[in-house]
Amino acid sequence: MTLWTSAAEQPWRRALERYDHVVDAQGVARLPELDRWARHELPDIVAARTPAHVTLPELVRLTEWKMARGVWRAPNLVLVRSNPPAQVVSTSTAALAGAPHPTTPIATLAKLKGVGPATASAVASAFRPQVYPFFDELVAAQVPGLGAVAWTLTYYARYADALRARAAQLGRDWTPAMVERALWSNAGGKAKVA
Repeated sequence: MTLWTSAAEQPWRRALERYDHVVDAQGVARLPELDRWARHELPDIVAARTPAHVTLPELVRLTEWKMARGVWRAPNLVLVRSNPPAQVVSTSTAALAGAPHPTTPIATLAKLKGVGPATASAVASAFRPQVYPFFDELVAAQVPGLGAVAWTLTYYARYADALRARAAQLGRDWTPAMVERALWSNAGGKAKVA
């Protein structure tokens, strides 16, 4: 039985509890440090700002986290770094002001160079994890009915809706971001974890 087919909270909770172990087991330099920053520090930093936004250094660091956790695409990182700092602030301000709309923050952030739906979802998830899960291929592959991963806004909308529905079904304190992490952990990240 896959995790997705389980309606019981306990297997989901176990997978989520293994998340840090799975991150550490990837053997990717800086991933544990970047992951802890993205999940524990950046949300507080963004929430403390009025209006909420990210800076270019934060967007670069979040892109490095995304690539360390998945596939490293150096040209995308170069493009992200080439965004003017003021444009990152103004675009992310407009994007995060669009929350909780299911796709507006993603579409707005994706206007920045090197930022697609996955990176945009990382920013949105740091801001509102109760609405936006991070867009991850390993996670999407575990959700029946989504089909082959397409890095589009339409696909992200279906993916996020599915994770929101699962979070609601699990109840209590579950967020779509927690569902995403549990599924990623369940898949073992990039490497098999004993």
